[in-house]
Amino acid sequence: MALVLINETSGSLASPGGWYTVAGRLTGFLGSYLMLIMVFLIARIPWLERAVGQDQLVRWHRRIGGWPIVLIALHIVFVTLGYSKVDGVSWVKQMNTFIFHYPDILASLVGFALLVMVGVTSYRTVRRRQAYETWWVVHLYTYLALALAFAHQVVTGYAFLHHPLAKSFWIALWALGAISIAAFRFALPLLRNLRYQLRVVSVDEEVPGVFSIVLSGNRLSSLAVSGGQFFQWRFLTKGLWWQAHPYSLSALPNPPFVRITIKDLGDHSGSVAHLRPGTRVFAEGPYGTFTHHQRVTNRVVLIGAGVGITPLRAILEDLPSNVHTTVVTRGSAENDLIHREEIAALVAQRGGVLHELVGSRQRVKLDSASIRRLVPQISSSDVYICGPAAFTDHMANTVARLGVARERLHSEVFAF
Repeated sequence: MALVLINETSGSLASPGGWYTVAGRLTGFLGSYLMLIMVFLIARIPWLERAVGQDQLVRWHRRIGGWPIVLIALHIVFVTLGYSKVDGVSWVKQMNTFIFHYPDILASLVGFALLVMVGVTSYRTVRRRQAYETWWVVHLYTYLALALAFAHQVVTGYAFLHHPLAKSFWIALWALGAISIAAFRFALPLLRNLRYQLRVVSVDEEVPGVFSIVLSGNRLSSLAVSGGQFFQWRFLTKGLWWQAHPYSLSALPNPPFVRITIKDLGDHSGSVAHLRPGTRVFAEGPYGTFTHHQRVTNRVVLIGAGVGITPLRAILEDLPSNVHTTVVTRGSAENDLIHREEIAALVAQRGGVLHELVGSRQRVKLDSASIRRLVPQISSSDVYICGPAAFTDHMANTVARLGVARERLHSEVFAF
């Protein structure tokens, strides 16, 4: 923004359309800068993922999301009005001049239209009506949109016309963003998968509608993963190869095997139940900070519902032996308590406490009173919560009211 301001004079501001033009340059520069930040947030840079967690990075990405589109739209409006005042023509004629007589403007407008399309499909109400696959494909157009708009920034950007060093720095920033995407979203996963060579060994129904997929691979002992982390899984078979979905490990790797557990919610999750042994699998990760490494005490409470129980089972296996553990699992029926026997055995092995709550939410409540009764020392514990989004939010608010500090409350939601 300083580059924009130092190029303006009192004369340029006082000229016809001067304030419009300055406002256009500021909004364009700020919008582009926010888009660059969004690129780095979703580049899956390993050290950033480990420090913050992918779910938090995605939340920041969404929070910023609409502002670049609004700012770039204002940039188009203000610059068009400003230049039309200078030339003494209508804004329609000025826009026509931009498109047909200025370099790279048409490409940047196409890029902006693609950004608007991506932005509209990202609104919560629209997102809920889409399949994950549709949302994912539409978002790939973000890369095309940024590529189309980039040349316009450096060729016609007023702040760079007489500042070659600033222009080189801006190009370097965007090149770093492109390299980060290419390296961490494409090259690194490809190299890892060439090394591990994952394949489906078996698909077993744990309870009705919930399936465990056992995979085998090479050199999995070197796979640096903690209980509670997840991967983006791509099953290389017809109809599934082009889409990646996030699933947590439901157990620590037991080389040469690794296991994930998936609930049939339709679309992709329903199709994986029919995978055949030998199917190649492409995995990206591990991601997430939903691990025991985030705890600050030696007292841990794990609260899970539905398929959200599965990452807690992996965390339970990964906890140091000196950590006192209480596990609370919730289900409408006993079949909802996934990996029930495994969890009971792990809790017993470490001398912990297991509470299984079975029944409707009206009959078997999980509120402040019941949590305090089940876990009297919860206010001095680290609490891990995983389940459907509504359940996770409800439980997070409940334990916060019981005195669990923010730094001891851990949850992760794998939603697009």
